[in-house]
Amino acid sequence: MAISDSVQDKTSQPPSQFRLPVEEGNAPRKRGWIWLLVLIVLAGAGYYYYRSHASSASKAAPAPGGGRGGAGSAVVSVAVAPALKQNVPYYLSGLGSVTPFNTVTVKSRVDGQLEKVHFTEGQFVHEGDLLGEIDPRPYQVALEQMEGQLARDQAQLNNARVDYGRFDQLFKEGVVAKQQVDTQNATVGQLEGAIRADQAQIDNQKLLLSYCRITAPLSGRAGLRLVDQGNMIHASDPNGLVVITQVQPIATLFTLPEDSLPEVIQHLKHEQLGIEAYSRDDQTKLASGKLLTIDNQIDPTTGTVRFKGEFDNRDLSLWPNQFINVRLMLTVRKDAIVIPLAAVQRGAQGTYVYTVKNGHANLQPVKVDMTQGNISLIASGVSEGDQVVVDGQDRLQSGSTVEAHGAGPGGANANNGGGPSPNGAADKTGRPNGGAKPAGDAGPGGAAGAQGSGKRKGPGKQN
Repeated sequence: MAISDSVQDKTSQPPSQFRLPVEEGNAPRKRGWIWLLVLIVLAGAGYYYYRSHASSASKAAPAPGGGRGGAGSAVVSVAVAPALKQNVPYYLSGLGSVTPFNTVTVKSRVDGQLEKVHFTEGQFVHEGDLLGEIDPRPYQVALEQMEGQLARDQAQLNNARVDYGRFDQLFKEGVVAKQQVDTQNATVGQLEGAIRADQAQIDNQKLLLSYCRITAPLSGRAGLRLVDQGNMIHASDPNGLVVITQVQPIATLFTLPEDSLPEVIQHLKHEQLGIEAYSRDDQTKLASGKLLTIDNQIDPTTGTVRFKGEFDNRDLSLWPNQFINVRLMLTVRKDAIVIPLAAVQRGAQGTYVYTVKNGHANLQPVKVDMTQGNISLIASGVSEGDQVVVDGQDRLQSGSTVEAHGAGPGGANANNGGGPSPNGAADKTGRPNGGAKPAGDAGPGGAAGAQGSGKRKGPGKQN
């Protein structure tokens, strides 16, 4: 009954006293939720303030490119160059190699010991110069032997002629028969034939003796000595004594596409065409010469034609078997409008340039006649003195406000002479881009596309 009394005591207590412990346990939880709500409100207010401040700062910032023209007119800095009027040579470019007009391997024509060598390696020799001597004594002895045989036969011939005269007189007197006279006459004829044979042998021995002196068959440059002094040499030796190459003048063989053949033939009928030789990287001019002839057939495997030119080569700038770039000049374009190649762009509307006038850029369509090195000849669209943009076109639109300054090295004035640029680039195959080429459809790559080959087709095309 003690348990029931205890329960009864608890139920008889007031309600407030009964719930007091529960209320004291829930108070910390309510305060925690209040602080969490306060933190969320503060974070939202901070985020809103940050976004509104960043937006106002971006609106107040000036537009890219400067703010001289106000908020809607950004100024673009570009490099410009003037369009020039000048005379420009029209070239066709091809790959070639230097070939000597004559190359001779000097060999001995007799067998014997090489006693003396009278040249030095690399020496320039003239036709007839003594190069070497072979021991002449065996041939001198043989010559003397032939001369002795000739003297013997000559004495026999003289005796036979005297006998023939006697027999002829005796025959007239009726002392001897006609047969003896005829026999003696035949003996005289045989000895005369022997004399001629002896003389021929003497001449042959003299010729062999002269071959003991080895002379230069032509003028040129001697190469490396192939046989040393004191060795036995033979007429059948394959290598010979030395190789002589004619290098002044010297020739070159080069190829051009077959499409260029009619144009070259047309100009060749009326004038002598000049050619220029450039180094393999197309950076250095080596020599100037003239076109000699055109091959009589087209190579069907490459679609190219071989041309032969001649150079004086006074300074020995060309060497046999040297690979070079050859430029064949057909004509000179008089008073052509020239702009830097970098100014020519390509778009959906064709080739165009940006011109600058009164501080604004204008898109101007142009027609490119041909390209040469780092310049382009313009057929229409640009006049002399127009300022064309050569750098910064990617940031321009028609009507853009620009700040123009002069082009640096390699820009507008990199080739004021009108001729091929000495710094003309070569493509990856080593072929030159410096020669003039009629302009055609430009490929991808903007201004670089202005170097299209136009009507140049087939192998050997210059890019």
